[in-house]
Amino acid sequence: MQKDFVKDIFLSFAPVALVAGLGSLFSQMGMEWYDQLQKPDQWLPNFVIPLIWSVIYVVGAIIIFRLLQTKRMETSLATLFIINGVLNVLWCLVFFTLRQRFLAMIIITTNAIFAWLLLGGIFKRNKLFAGLLLIYPIWLNIATTLNLATWILN
Repeated sequence: MQKDFVKDIFLSFAPVALVAGLGSLFSQMGMEWYDQLQKPDQWLPNFVIPLIWSVIYVVGAIIIFRLLQTKRMETSLATLFIINGVLNVLWCLVFFTLRQRFLAMIIITTNAIFAWLLLGGIFKRNKLFAGLLLIYPIWLNIATTLNLATWILN
């Protein structure tokens, strides 16, 4: 029992930490460039974006852990988590590091679609978890709008 608990903790938090770390690394690499971009007048304060992502990552890791503990993590749901993580990191790389706003727009739009699919998969297993993770696809839709605004304005 103890061995499964430790394994589930690792399988829940390590991949999420990897996604968060790589995303942060790629974002920081392009932050000077990003700060120089023209942004809409109704732009979010700089502290809001990492705060929202921190909440999303913590909630996601907890949900993964609870799904593993209750044996409700099916391959299809794990695949959706992986796809979302890869798309999150890829967007950070393409937008911030490679400075490709249009390609980033395609990636974040795809990511938003997969976030809604992930939410649907979680909803089938646990409505409370889905309610907690609702912030993720909603945030990606807002972030998609912000990505579009930077593409248009620059």
